[in-house]
Amino acid sequence: MSSKLALSYITFDTPIGWLVVAESPDGIALVDFLGPDRPTEDALISTVLSEYPDAALSPGGDSELLGKTKAYILAYLTNGTPLPKAPLDLRKGTRFARSVWRAIDTIAFGQSRSYSQIAAKAHSAGASRAVGGACGRNPVPILIPCHRVIRSGGKLGGYSSGLDIKRALLNLEKS
Repeated sequence: MSSKLALSYITFDTPIGWLVVAESPDGIALVDFLGPDRPTEDALISTVLSEYPDAALSPGGDSELLGKTKAYILAYLTNGTPLPKAPLDLRKGTRFARSVWRAIDTIAFGQSRSYSQIAAKAHSAGASRAVGGACGRNPVPILIPCHRVIRSGGKLGGYSSGLDIKRALLNLEKS
């Protein structure tokens, strides 16, 4: 009997580049930025397997959840439409990371919070650097809006997909 995680995926072009979105039976498990150029199938599969090495992959073009998630992300990136909540599969996160992601998920559209504010909300005051690490391991950026977490002085801090994308997402939400 196979213990591989079944993942269905789609890829699509957006105003900020190509994305891959993958779902497990429990919800959206991955959103990843792929860059400005259409990825090859091998590069796409490699990206998903780098996050879920034991996954059994299949194209998910007929998945209702993937279709809705694509539509929501495109509306967000095109029109600044706030994203509704989607079922998420956060199995990859540690208990601490999941508490950080829950705290980040409470940041309102167009708002930001500092790493230290998120650490306090996650009941780990003083763990600002660890919050940054949890942000970097967020498997579903945009859906869990880690781009809204910035440094205390107002500087951007880091972002797993690059500061240009973080800046673009923050600007999108301010307009």
